[in-house]
Amino acid sequence: MSQIDVNSVLSQLRAMGAQASGTMPAVSTPGASSGLGSDFGTLFKQSLGAVAAQQSDAQAQVNAFERGDPGADIVKTSIAGQKADLAFRGLVEVRNKLVDAYTTIMNMPV
Repeated sequence: MSQIDVNSVLSQLRAMGAQASGTMPAVSTPGASSGLGSDFGTLFKQSLGAVAAQQSDAQAQVNAFERGDPGADIVKTSIAGQKADLAFRGLVEVRNKLVDAYTTIMNMPV
């Protein structure tokens, strides 16, 4: 079962990478260095939206399973929860790296 989860996560990462590579040139073409900041901001907002969507989907599946809906499956519910947890942990790690980079830059002597 862990092999299926790994393959699913890898396919999602590849899809997100393809989406990111598809959106980056379209946004960065018109601007110079100021466009670079908006590219990151746009990509970060999209990532936040994707994580929020995964969490709400997982919560909806949990609620459906708790209600006893006929289409609710414990395996799908568990996988959706794990995906949402993994996405959130990844987002927290990105935030931590950004905070570390900001702290390092702010502590540099001028």
